[in-house]
Amino acid sequence: MQDFKNLEVWKKSHSLTLDIYRITSRFPKSELYGLTGQTRRSAASIPANIAEGCGRYGNAELTRFLRISMGSASELEYHILLAHDLNYMPTEDYNSISRRLTEIKRMLTGLSKRTSRT
Repeated sequence: MQDFKNLEVWKKSHSLTLDIYRITSRFPKSELYGLTGQTRRSAASIPANIAEGCGRYGNAELTRFLRISMGSASELEYHILLAHDLNYMPTEDYNSISRRLTEIKRMLTGLSKRTSRT
């Protein structure tokens, strides 16, 4: 069991989630229970699953939750693309979030590989 707040991937995904909440607050009100909610949930699921995995015993459990985080990251990747294509998200925000998400996915992959070996 380890403190998730010490993991760089958790810090980056938490920061990304905060920015997603700020960006989605500008989405149309009609999307509150649609794309806004889905985007926020998929973003928050990334650091939440990292935290849950760290609270479990053994690397097998941590690895499983890191893989769930990866799935949420891929889901978020689609949600931001859709938001951008619907003109809800400016290109500058989309590019920034997309770059950060790619980095987080790389970090999740690396950490998952390391934890699955031990």
